[in-house]
Amino acid sequence: MTTQLDTPADLIGLAGQQLGTTEWMEITQPQVDRFAEATGDQQWIHTDPQRAAAGPFHGTIAHGYLTLSLAPVVISDVLEIRELTAALNYGLNKVRFPAPVPVGSKIRAVVTLNAAQQKTSGVEAVFGLTYEIDGGTRPACVADVVVLYP
Repeated sequence: MTTQLDTPADLIGLAGQQLGTTEWMEITQPQVDRFAEATGDQQWIHTDPQRAAAGPFHGTIAHGYLTLSLAPVVISDVLEIRELTAALNYGLNKVRFPAPVPVGSKIRAVVTLNAAQQKTSGVEAVFGLTYEIDGGTRPACVADVVVLYP
C-alpha cells in the first residue's frame, strides 16, 4: 500500500504514523559485489563466497551500508508525493545493524513517519525504517532517516 499525498506539507499531519511496508527484495551477490566496488569495501565476508562459507555467517553477507542505502527506494515505495520538487538526503539521527543480511535472502522495510515539521528551507521529515529479513527474528537495520523537501 502506498501513502499518497499532494504536497510535502501534508506529511506534517501524518507524524507518528506508519506509512507502509515495502515488498520483499532479494539481496544478490552481484548487487553486493557492485556495492563493494563502488565503496572500496572488498572485505571477504561480503565478496568471497568460498571463504565466507567457512566464516561466522556461513556465507557472504550484505554490507550494512548497502541495506541502509536502500532508504530512498523503500521510502518511495510506500510514499508518493504528487507535487514534489525534490527530496534531499539531509542525514541520519540513529542507525543500528542488529542482524546480518545473508546474500540470497529477502528483506523489506517498514516505514514510519516519526516526525515532520515546516522549516524555512522546506519540510523536514524523519522516517523510521526497520528492515526485516524474511524468516529472521531480528531486524537487519533500524534507522532514522532525515529527508528535506524544499
